Parts: sequence; structure tokens; C-alpha cells
Amino acid sequence: MNRNNGLYLVIGALAVVVIGLGAYIFHEESKPEGIEMSIGQNGVSIEQK
Repeated sequence: MNRNNGLYLVIGALAVVVIGLGAYIFHEESKPEGIEMSIGQNGVSIEQK
């Protein structure tokens, strides 16, 4: 019985990793194209994406 619990734990952890990676990739791919402006200690920075 203990061996099955470990197997379920490994499968569950892998499922969480796959779902998390999929959500991260979806979020990165859905970012709008264009420019990014930021204001920091070095002044204004503009990047084209």
C-alpha cells in the first residue's frame, strides 16, 4: 500500500508541474506585441518587443 501512495505522489507532482508549465507558456505567448516602457534609476527605458 505504501508503494502505491508514493507512485500517486510522483504522478500528482508531475501533473502539477505540467499544468504550471502550460499556464506559464500560455501567459508568455499571450503577451501583446509592441513596445515596453519602464522608468527606473537609470531613467526612461524603451524596448521594442
